[in-house]
Amino acid sequence: MTSHTSRLVVIGGGNMGSALVGGLVQSGWDPSTITVVEIDAAKCAQLEKDLGVRTSNVVVAAEGALIAVKPGDVVGVCEQVAATGTPRVLSIAAGISVATLQQAVGSTVVAVRAMPNTPALVKEGVTAICGSSACTEEDYAWAESLLSAVGLVVRVPELQMDAVTAVAGSGPAYIFLMAEALLAAAIAEGLPHDVADALVRQLFRGSGILLADSSDSPATLREKVTSPNGTTAAGLAVFEESKLREIVHNVVKAAAARSAEMGK
Repeated sequence: MTSHTSRLVVIGGGNMGSALVGGLVQSGWDPSTITVVEIDAAKCAQLEKDLGVRTSNVVVAAEGALIAVKPGDVVGVCEQVAATGTPRVLSIAAGISVATLQQAVGSTVVAVRAMPNTPALVKEGVTAICGSSACTEEDYAWAESLLSAVGLVVRVPELQMDAVTAVAGSGPAYIFLMAEALLAAAIAEGLPHDVADALVRQLFRGSGILLADSSDSPATLREKVTSPNGTTAAGLAVFEESKLREIVHNVVKAAAARSAEMGK
């Protein structure tokens, strides 16, 4: 590997790190300007083959760093990045506060915190970002330019990040659980597995696109499907009797509380 400074160094070549790199390459970034730091030699070889990026087993200098490692490893990695003279870091680790990031990188580096979700793997993610007091508009724009390669980016104050994590970060798992339950119910009602599976997958795909593309609220879209005394109304009545709204609120509340605990 040559010694020139990369445009971006990505520390961590796992699912999310790889997805972000893939999105950047597809959006027009020159892969030779991206270095992925990964200790797994097999992952390095795959990234070089699939995306054409450079790889390294040690942290190297770059114009900016994307940190995609486990939360427990973030502080140590931040310190390594700062030691290379890299001026900006963007962390996608759950629960690690901007203050913790900024303290780890020191006063000469700017820290941004982000919470992406797994639909970033298909470039349909949503990511919330917040920055330290040292962040300028240029720093925010830099972070957004990276993350927008895999979906929507929103800015929030850090005090809202636990709620973002609970809704958007953990949210795909809630959706997948509902799909899992619908699939099981469809099979129990007599549908063959392959038919039920195709129905459920397309149901979530189509409904998601309709929700994203429509100017109607979720409530209005629900009402448009629900004829008085019809089949949908009968099904929804069971959800209401089971206090689904309260359950969902408690789910989000529990996930947000866990996010807050992880940040302490």
